[in-house]
Amino acid sequence: MDDWDQTPEADWIRLAKAGDKEAFGNLVKAYMRQAYYVALGFLGSHDDALDASQEAFVRAYDAMPTFDSSKRFFTWYYAILRNHCLNMLRRKTIQPIPFSEVDRAIPENVAAEGGADDAIAHSEAHSVIWGAIWRLDPDDRQLIVARDILGTPYALLAELLDVPMGTVMSRLYHARRRLRSAVEGLL
Repeated sequence: MDDWDQTPEADWIRLAKAGDKEAFGNLVKAYMRQAYYVALGFLGSHDDALDASQEAFVRAYDAMPTFDSSKRFFTWYYAILRNHCLNMLRRKTIQPIPFSEVDRAIPENVAAEGGADDAIAHSEAHSVIWGAIWRLDPDDRQLIVARDILGTPYALLAELLDVPMGTVMSRLYHARRRLRSAVEGLL
């Protein structure tokens, strides 16, 4: 194993397991953006993604005493979040969020440089891509968002999904092909 157990995250986990709310808050701050995007990838709704990621953090906090300290927090939290999102999808139909709302909710990700024409073209391209992403099944959507939007490394995806890295690469390849077909269907 690497020197992970010497990182600030390992310290936060040790303290959070002992009931330190501030330490758990540091874990939340470290992973809230990733959690939001994971939930958004599953649910397609800004409000539902915020609710799901926050609820999953509450559940994680409640379960911290049972957390295996030799594991990475986000891998464990991801399973909680994924299950919660899948349960939400089973309970109701969720309408996808227009990309313009994602831009408004996360302004630091919006980089429309150039004139008004560039901004309109940028917005239209995002609308088509996100419209196609929402048409994918949740597993494909999760992979596309995690790898292509968040830039999650393959090794971490393999750990999160508990599958070999080759399986992640294969699933991502097929998800991207289905995304390409969905984009072509919208054009």
